[in-house]
Amino acid sequence: MTERHAITRVRHPLKMRRLEVARVENLTPHMVRVTLAGPDLEGFVSAAPDDHVKLFFATSDGSLNLPTFGDNGPVYADGEHSPSRDYTPRRHDPIANELDIDFVIHGDGPASSWAETARPGDVLHVGGPRGSMVVPDDYDHYVLVGDATALPAIGRWLEEMPASREVTVFVEVASPAERQTLARDVRWFVPGESPTLDEALAALPIPPGDTFWWVATESKRARALRSLLVETRGIDKDWVKATGYWQAA
Repeated sequence: MTERHAITRVRHPLKMRRLEVARVENLTPHMVRVTLAGPDLEGFVSAAPDDHVKLFFATSDGSLNLPTFGDNGPVYADGEHSPSRDYTPRRHDPIANELDIDFVIHGDGPASSWAETARPGDVLHVGGPRGSMVVPDDYDHYVLVGDATALPAIGRWLEEMPASREVTVFVEVASPAERQTLARDVRWFVPGESPTLDEALAALPIPPGDTFWWVATESKRARALRSLLVETRGIDKDWVKATGYWQAA
């Protein structure tokens, strides 16, 4: 990696925040935006579009067993731990003290179940982000690839990048109704249609100049797409970030 494209890793003080739901908005049939607010958001920092925070939910008996954060990471009291899930901070407004989190509603799991019934006044505990990996905005081109779980990061990235930057965006969603209006043009893919997202990425001409490639999908698929880019297409591994956002059963 050249110094011009050096990625910066930033650490943030780890804090547990007790926030309340201010608003709930249905973005698509299976994507819900929950706006959280509260004085605990004071000092919140998210320096990269694909940062993640941990959201903590009630245990099987409806109670909370939240961790405390020490030098060795989270420490829980005895008993069942509150389940946690990683989510992207979609929007943070430090003036209004608001934080948006977008949830894919998929019918199971503590996060999806909570978001499906979330109402103003509900409480959610949020930890992090622990750190950020800041990709510089000095590449000539960016290629952003993901499924529905990557939409919050992609949407934020498109809003925050300089308007002069060239970007190609491939997103796979479950149906045409799940498409969102984003800040830049998106090429949408639906399973069962041709070409698939994977096929389109394999055939995409490599843009001129220096390009950063970002992929976020199911874990095995993310590894396969990284291999496609680095091993098959010969792209510099330092210019590719592929992350598994979820695991297939």
